[in-house]
Amino acid sequence: MSFTLPELPYSHDALAPYMSRETLEYHHDKHHLAYVNNGNNLLKGTEWEGQSLEEIVKGSFGKNAGLFNNAGQHYNHLHFWNWMKPNGGGAIPGELEKKIVADLGSVEKMKEDFIQAGVTQFGSGWNWLAVKDGKIVVMKTANGESPLVHGATPILGCDVWEHSYYIDYRNRRPDYLKAFVENLVNWDYVAELYSKAV
Repeated sequence: MSFTLPELPYSHDALAPYMSRETLEYHHDKHHLAYVNNGNNLLKGTEWEGQSLEEIVKGSFGKNAGLFNNAGQHYNHLHFWNWMKPNGGGAIPGELEKKIVADLGSVEKMKEDFIQAGVTQFGSGWNWLAVKDGKIVVMKTANGESPLVHGATPILGCDVWEHSYYIDYRNRRPDYLKAFVENLVNWDYVAELYSKAV
């Protein structure tokens, strides 16, 4: 399969003021498109040609850095656009909320730990909620890595590469992460991924 850039599931200005039209125009229309184009070029003639995106990401990890970086970022961003919605944040669907409380102590503790993982990810990368060995855990990864290559299934991720927040927040990564958790997260999509992961 070749990689294709999806349409955003909302308009470019739908996430304002927490994420601006300008950020989405650069981040989706240029950065994500570059991962798609580079990934397609690097995929040609490799053993992973014709495999699913998840198989390409897992298979190329540690074996083909160029392909992995672009395929990994494509995978991460396909979900990232769906992990956000206008008027996001708010209530977490019941079963997911119960599991978060059981595994991470409370919703507030989960949010604090998730934000802290993003704040403390040195340089470029992502912070995550993932399902590992049947439990919801908080993780962070560098660059284009995801829980997928560390034996876990991502159910929520936030992009902490500077291109994700610098236009709107400059160097205030904690403010960006707080806005993401409180005002952007599409918890219905997180719950859908959680139900598939268990």
